[in-house]
Amino acid sequence: MYLDKDTFKTVIDSTPLISIDFLVKNSKGNYLLGYRNNRPARGFWFVPGGRILKNETLANAFKRLCKNELGIEAIIQQAKLIGPFDHFYDDYVFGEGVSTHYVALGFLIDIDIDIDIDSLPNDQHNQYAWFSEEEVMVQEDVHKHSKWYLDSNAT
Repeated sequence: MYLDKDTFKTVIDSTPLISIDFLVKNSKGNYLLGYRNNRPARGFWFVPGGRILKNETLANAFKRLCKNELGIEAIIQQAKLIGPFDHFYDDYVFGEGVSTHYVALGFLIDIDIDIDIDSLPNDQHNQYAWFSEEEVMVQEDVHKHSKWYLDSNAT
């Protein structure tokens, strides 16, 4: 269920959002990141993912987000849970003046297929690229929350 702007602003201002983030690793050991268009984290490279919707199971959200964010058919059992992470931002999707708190469930998706990054959606990210682990960790324009998934030593 999607909410109208005013209702969603109230939700963001009042409670944490629950999301799924994908740490997608290809057969070469590189990780997929997208350059964020929108707040929060606009202007940073970030892992793909999205919110879990009201009345949506975790398994269904995983499947929907894999299809919408990555263009692949996958089920939650094909991924490894890295863990839950708190993400705090000083802004929110509609601007400033409201902070955002996500409880992000990080999942590692280790794939041996090529994702056509030129065909991925551009509503959240305006470009995509594969990064080595070292590049993820040292580049200043990779968001710290994306780096945390590699810091967790779960990969």
